[in-house]
Amino acid sequence: MKEKSRMQNGGPVVGIPIDVAYGSLSFFTTVVHNIFLLYHVDMFVSVYKIDKASFWLGEMIFLIWNSLNDPVFGWISDKRYLSSAGNNHQSVQSIVLRRLDALLWTGPMFAVSFLAFWVQWAAPGLQFVICLCLYDGFLTMIDLHHSALLADLAISAKARTKLNSRSSFFSILGSGSVFLSYAVWNKDNLRTFRIFCLVLSLICLVGFGLMTKVLKNIFIQNSDKMVLKESSHERFEPVKSEGRKLASFVREISSQSNFLWFAAMNIIQVFHCHFNSNFFPLFLENLLGDAISPGLGSVLIGISFVAPHINNLYFLSLCRRWGVYSVIRLLFVVKLAISLVMFLAGPNHVWLLCVFIASNRVFTEGTCKLLNLVISDLVDEDFVLHHRHQPVSALMFGTAALLSKPGQTLAPLVGTWLLAKQTGHDIFESGRAAGSIKIQGGLDSAQQEEYKQGCFHLLVYIPVVCAITQLLVWTQFSLRGKRLRIVKAAREGALYSHV
Repeated sequence: MKEKSRMQNGGPVVGIPIDVAYGSLSFFTTVVHNIFLLYHVDMFVSVYKIDKASFWLGEMIFLIWNSLNDPVFGWISDKRYLSSAGNNHQSVQSIVLRRLDALLWTGPMFAVSFLAFWVQWAAPGLQFVICLCLYDGFLTMIDLHHSALLADLAISAKARTKLNSRSSFFSILGSGSVFLSYAVWNKDNLRTFRIFCLVLSLICLVGFGLMTKVLKNIFIQNSDKMVLKESSHERFEPVKSEGRKLASFVREISSQSNFLWFAAMNIIQVFHCHFNSNFFPLFLENLLGDAISPGLGSVLIGISFVAPHINNLYFLSLCRRWGVYSVIRLLFVVKLAISLVMFLAGPNHVWLLCVFIASNRVFTEGTCKLLNLVISDLVDEDFVLHHRHQPVSALMFGTAALLSKPGQTLAPLVGTWLLAKQTGHDIFESGRAAGSIKIQGGLDSAQQEEYKQGCFHLLVYIPVVCAITQLLVWTQFSLRGKRLRIVKAAREGALYSHV
């Protein structure tokens, strides 16, 4: 089926175009997820007083779960589509409706799991593991199916960037919660912050339930009434076992050099994104401290979360003109350049530090927002190379996450270890003594300056190393230019012939 019949046939239902309905789901995810990224580490370290052993053990358990759940959920979702033979034929409509059904129940459960972080109901170590695994499980389901819809609803770069730009617009709105969070975050009295989180959770729960149903109705009415009933049209491969399918898929994906180069770049990107989020409060407190007011700190945090989505609208327009490969390469160069400028300037320029801390997140997160477009292109390449009758979008996104998600867990582990090495102080010990990730007493001026210098080195060295490594890896990625155009033409022609 051609892309036009998927996205453009029929008028919008109750005035809501399908791209707007698709993008609105990003609002309900972003409105709570940014709060999680900013405060969950500080909550367990400074408020619940989790000990170092429990923190590291919890992160290692989370590393295993976080890495495995993406391909497992992707496999469960897409294993029926792996056959390249003609006896496993399904309509694109039935695939899309399955993804929407999954979003219909995982969205509300994601909202409920978010609440479990902010009230202590078990021993810190046990609660840490349970909260992380539950929250990430539902978030993974949402990310997989929402991202897979990007590849299933559209093929051309223009249509995909339109869907992605709608997601960015609604993510901008959802990031508004960050501005308020810094004002209500008080480790000595968490009542207001907990009420705030409850309100956000309710917005997410109700919003996901309503908008997923709306999106489902829009898609059904806009699909030229070509939705096929599974009972009469699904035919599964009778001979090939699931074990053989999985082994075949692993061999196929291992042979795709572009996928492997992307995975190497992506694990570094995921690490850097989560490092910035996890240690943002630490850099604010220790490098800027009393030099900025709480109001300015709130604005700075808010800008750092909102600006990537605003910039993404511009980056997407550049992608339509130059291609996503060139834009990502440019962002790596910019990240390296601003980090080197900050390193040469030193830690004593308060306003330059403010700009760097915010812009570092902007360009790093800006890259992350474009990666779904790259994975969607890899879905196209996999579809063409292995002669599939339907793209295995969720499975490809899940496999990509399997190889990149360890970066999410490594970010707080490597960050806390490097901080201790650079400063000589353990934030777990300082948290028990002072209830804060900031060293608040017991140090003379020379030690305080050493601690500040260590935080500054951590802030600057990480983006420099990440940017250099990513530039070297990204030059090996060849799914661009003429090759990408050939792949897209082949996939569009194959899908049309199947229908």
